[in-house]
Amino acid sequence: MGSPLEGIRVLELSRTLAGPFCSMQLADMGAEVIKVEQPGIGDETRGYLPPEINGESCYFMSLNKNKKGMTLNLKTEEGQRIIKQLVAESDVLIENFRNGTMEKLELGYETLKEINPRLVYCAVSGFGRTGPMKDEPAYDLLLQGFGGLMSVTGEPGRTPVKVGFSVVDLSTGLYAALGVVLALLTRERTGKGQYVEASLLDSVVSFSNYLGQGVLATNKAPGRFGSAHPTVVPYQAFETQDGYMIIAVPNDLLWRKMCDALGFEQLKDDPKFAKNSSRVANREELIAILTAYTKGKKSSEIMELLQRAGVPSGPIHDLAQTLSHPQVQAREMIQEVEHPTIGMLKMLGVPVKLSDTPGSVRKAPPLLGEDTVEVLSTLGYRSEEIATFKEKGII
Repeated sequence: MGSPLEGIRVLELSRTLAGPFCSMQLADMGAEVIKVEQPGIGDETRGYLPPEINGESCYFMSLNKNKKGMTLNLKTEEGQRIIKQLVAESDVLIENFRNGTMEKLELGYETLKEINPRLVYCAVSGFGRTGPMKDEPAYDLLLQGFGGLMSVTGEPGRTPVKVGFSVVDLSTGLYAALGVVLALLTRERTGKGQYVEASLLDSVVSFSNYLGQGVLATNKAPGRFGSAHPTVVPYQAFETQDGYMIIAVPNDLLWRKMCDALGFEQLKDDPKFAKNSSRVANREELIAILTAYTKGKKSSEIMELLQRAGVPSGPIHDLAQTLSHPQVQAREMIQEVEHPTIGMLKMLGVPVKLSDTPGSVRKAPPLLGEDTVEVLSTLGYRSEEIATFKEKGII
């Protein structure tokens, strides 16, 4: 059996992170993704250096595997005409331009759906395409602040910090990919495409999840807890003799097991700690007791005791340790693919595993304009016409 999205063509007019991450999810699952970039410049992340390999941006490569790449000047009439030709033969279009840009180029959804009524048009934006802030620029960092994420990230009493991964952009890309797949599924029943929208604002609000629900219920905003959990104790990083480690005790049964494993029998039935609600109320006292214990032992000693008792615990890896771990290797989350200038390139694998129609890493991220001639040729353009396009700066 083939890949789940085999036969689906995606036209990507997005750049930076959220849009390309969306289209890469579709590409990993077998869709043919044609990434359109500005001639001579390309996706701005091509210039996000360092790190780099042979001059190629690691940032760009992390978001654009399994895609074809072409260049096209969308401000020219010919460029717009080529996009419309591609739309006629595509299933999905993904764009993340500023609000109104596609309409100015005469490439908005209302125009393109007349060309292809089956088109799934996915618009990715910062604050959404409606509302009083729809025209405001947005980046992951801005939305981590605006969306409340930074208000709950960092140590109590210290400066707010952003999450190390670009979680707002990445979650928006995932929501956009889900929206596209849902629209394609609906199209199977109705025969018609539709407009799909995902925004950084909606994503970060959605990801507030139980914290956001708590605010709606109590009208009280949570603060920063560092690595700790606002409603579960102990559930955080602890300092040890040789670094830090995680102890995660999300219920009272595991609390009792932890006490037995670490020799805290006197705490197990103590009214101040026996129930999670009591442990939350007496958080500071309990964490001080546990920290005094963990600082006197090596991480490995504590983890061995807890793992033997079935209590969740673990190390705090840096990314190099994570990516070289045997479990990550066993999950095929590191794969290799041939790159035209680098040679064999290690890349992150596909996280969703399907037994019969799995995704795969098939093609390295494209060089700027690598597949332009091929794509235009499939539209019927002759080599002389393509050469003229290049002379005029259309490609």
